Amino acid sequence: MTATTAVPFRERLWAAGDAVYREILDHPFLRGLTDGSLPHAAFRHFVVQDSHYLRDYARALAVCAAKAPTEEDVRAFAADAAGALAAEQDMHAEFLAELGPDRGAQDGVLPTTRAYTSYLLATAYGGSFAEGLAAVLPCYWIYARVGEALLAASSPDPLYARWIATYADEEFQTVVRRVLELADRIGAELSEAEQRRAVEHFATTARYEWMFWDAAWRGESWPV
Repeated sequence: MTATTAVPFRERLWAAGDAVYREILDHPFLRGLTDGSLPHAAFRHFVVQDSHYLRDYARALAVCAAKAPTEEDVRAFAADAAGALAAEQDMHAEFLAELGPDRGAQDGVLPTTRAYTSYLLATAYGGSFAEGLAAVLPCYWIYARVGEALLAASSPDPLYARWIATYADEEFQTVVRRVLELADRIGAELSEAEQRRAVEHFATTARYEWMFWDAAWRGESWPV
């Protein structure tokens, strides 16, 4: 038996992450991007960890592709996985070349990145397609919403302005709309218990999104 919902499933998912999203927009890392005050060291930390993150995010997307319900969905998630790796190789390499080396930085995988990617992979491999989709969705959706919110302000720092424009780009927004339509389609077929599990995964990875920016702001490192 499927769950009966009066609203699209995406709205139930977003309701579980909306408070976190508002905290993200108010985070000093994001505010520092738009007013240009964010130290380049913090942005470098973010870019390095995002490079590590995207490698495992691509793996999670590939698992979603393997479990996807239609051939069209398989192709779409496989393309997204390849796109995540391309972003890691191209966009981040470009940013790091401009930022230059930081001899004091720890460039290995740091605690929040390890925790976030481990959760994504465990959910994608061990859960249903709907659970994996819900876990990877905040990275699509929150980045798209952040990009839209930040684009109006942009940034006096050209590097930050370019990063903001990347996620507000219409091509990226189109990808996100496609994934949200899939979430609504899949959600309409889930039982109430299955929806609850998916919502819990969405809420958890939304929190990890906040933690990821916060880790860069704090200059997180391994304590021992």
